[in-house]
Parts: sequence; C-alpha cells; structure tokens
Amino acid sequence: MDRIAIVGGARLTGEIPVSGAKNSAIKLMAAAILTDQPLKLTNMPRLADTRFLGQLLRAFGLSVEESDPATTVLHAREITSTFAPYDLVRQMRASFNVLGPLLTRTGEARVSLPGGCTIGARPVDLHLKALQALGAEITLEEGYVHAVAPKGLKGAEIEFPFVSVGATEHALLAAVLAEGTTVLRRAACEPEIGDLAHCLNAMGARIEGIDTDVLTVTGVSSLRGTEWSVIPDRIEMGSYAVAAAMAGGEVRLTKSRPELIAALTDRMVAAGVEVEPTSDGVIVRRDPAQRLKAVDVTTEVYPGFATDLQAQFMALMTLARGESVIHETIFENRFMHAPELMRLGAEISVHGGEARVTGVDRLVGAQVMATDLRASVSLVIAGLAAEGETTIGRVYHLDRGFEHLEAKLQACGADVRRIKGESDEH
Repeated sequence: MDRIAIVGGARLTGEIPVSGAKNSAIKLMAAAILTDQPLKLTNMPRLADTRFLGQLLRAFGLSVEESDPATTVLHAREITSTFAPYDLVRQMRASFNVLGPLLTRTGEARVSLPGGCTIGARPVDLHLKALQALGAEITLEEGYVHAVAPKGLKGAEIEFPFVSVGATEHALLAAVLAEGTTVLRRAACEPEIGDLAHCLNAMGARIEGIDTDVLTVTGVSSLRGTEWSVIPDRIEMGSYAVAAAMAGGEVRLTKSRPELIAALTDRMVAAGVEVEPTSDGVIVRRDPAQRLKAVDVTTEVYPGFATDLQAQFMALMTLARGESVIHETIFENRFMHAPELMRLGAEISVHGGEARVTGVDRLVGAQVMATDLRASVSLVIAGLAAEGETTIGRVYHLDRGFEHLEAKLQACGADVRRIKGESDEH
C-alpha cells in the first residue's frame, strides 16, 4: 500500500484551488438514475469514491463518461439491472443511496446493506422508514434490502426523529417522482443537500424549502437532463485552512465560498489565526513564531462546527497554549486519530464523546496509520508542523476524499511525497 511522507517545518505560501464536493458529487451521480436523459456534472472531483460509484452505476446500465479534468456525463437511457451487490456497495457507504432512485424509476431494487463503519454504527433504518412511508414494501434477506413499489411511490409526511444527512438525501431522491406531495420535517440543511435539491429542480423536480429543515416535494411524472456544477468542497477547504494555520505562512484558498466554513474559521480566529474572506474563498495567515491559543469546539449539524473537520482541528490544538476540549456529538468512535496524534507527541485524553487536548511545545515525526478519511488528513496536518519526517500508512483513505493532495501542498512549499507500494505497518 502507498504511504505519504512529510518532512515538517516548511511554511506554506501560495494558492490552493478547492475541488468540487465529494459529498455532493456522489448524490448528484445517483440522481442520474432518475431520468433517461443525460446529466452533465461539472466541477467534479476525481476521487476513489466517485470512481466506485461510477462502477456501480455502470452495472445498472448507465453510461458514465469523463471528459476534461472535471466533467462527467451520466446517461441512464435504460436501467438494465436493479441489483447492487455487496462487493460494490461495501466500498463506499453512500452508494446505498441508489436504492431510492432505482425504486422510484423501476418499481424494484435489491441493494446490499453497506456493512460496518469505523466511525460508528450509522444505521440505515431512517432511510428504510422513509421509503416505507412513501409506499415501498421492504424485506431484508441475507444482507440485502429488497424493495418493491409495484404501484409506484406515493407522497407522505415524514418527520425524522433526528437530523440525518443521508436519510434526507435519500428521501429527496425517492420523492421527486412519487405521486402527490411529500413533506420532510427535521430535514438536514447541509449545503450539499441544497446542491442536490437545486440540481433536481433544474431537472424538473418541484422542491420547496431548500436550505431549511422542512422540505416540500411535489412529485412529477418525469425528470429531464441538465448541466450542473458541483458545489465547492467545504471539508477540503476547511482542511487546507487548518493546514495553513498549522504550518504557518499565508495560503489563499480559491474556487470556494467562505460562508461554508464560518463555524471553523470563527474558532481559528479565536485561536489566533488570521482569516480574510475573499470573493472566491479565504486567505489564511499565521506567524508560526506566535503560539496558538487553545479553544473549545462542539460538533453540530450545519451550520455548526462540522464533525468532518473535528480531527483536523484537534491536530491544530495539539500545539496551542492551554487545554482545549472537543465534544463530538454526531458520530461515536470518531476519536481514533487521537492515539496516532499521540505517537507524534500530542497530549490527548479521550472519555466517551469528549477529548481534552493539552498543547505541547513541539511534535516529532513518527510512523502513523490512517483509520478513516478525516483522521488521515489530520495526520497530514500534524506532520506539516512536526520535527523530522512523518510517514502515514493506509492513505487509500485520503484518496477517497482529497484530490491531488500532495500536489496542492507541494505547490505551497510543503515537503510531502508519496511512497508507492511499501508496507504501511508501524
């Protein structure tokens, strides 16, 4: 397996363009199932996850054509299969969201349950209950969900017991072609959901209440093709903002929207980082001679502090003066990066959903191992400031969510390189 090696200590200076959002792109790709006309997506990230989903969509009979660095055209002229096997679904949890579009387009689907997850159970029961409310008949058999709707899906009132991004997206994808009106209450308000809803409307759907917690969907008989630009990736943007703060220097993040990471940059400013919004992103500045100040964060649903930026912020706090307390309220088991940061010399204690980080004077490079996507980039961030060389194993996690990570950091002066095919064990 590949590893990434980083020699810490270099300031970052330059510009990093932010890619399209992975978490939006994969749901937009699934939306192509809903129409027999082509869906053209621009600003598409080229990632392991989008490749996995493209492979799955081809198994259903879709054509998936990539052109230029960031354009993908998907065409579901005819659905030739409604079976999503475990070997494909297990590679990316979000691929389970093909169930709703297949069901509403064809009346039947058989999709593997996504299996376990390293950051908690993340059950799909809310997805299935939403589909049942819309009239689907669902049975579970040998690890697969078999859903049928021989008379089509019907609009319904659905109130989620708690905010779920995946269930909200899945219900939207199923409801747009359902007969009648569907109301989704306590819907998630993440920007990626808004991106999906606006794209569906451009395809002819009738969705109201976008960016609020109540979505009203008036079903239509068919959708058309369209061209849509994927929203910028706020998690990538936030990760590079924290990287610039950790290493010191001045980095301009472009092709993005500063309001998408306001909860993060507010905390960064409180810690002593300069953040200057621009027309298409932010400039992040920090003099590494000035010690950061410890600040607390609590993860929340959008527009609160994103759980997907918690690991990165923890890395930043390892060098801050004082103690910071990080409360994780979204996912269980999401502090698995803490022991790896401690291998670099960080002082972190974890108790349930709370992590206490006592800032240290320095980090020292070591061999570490990525446990999930966001944890892996936190180790990259820490390695940028650690003395000596840090090597990170299992970087296939990084490849799921960060496009050209080494090249983007190298362009700003980081000493980072990929080591091909060597052992990733400690």
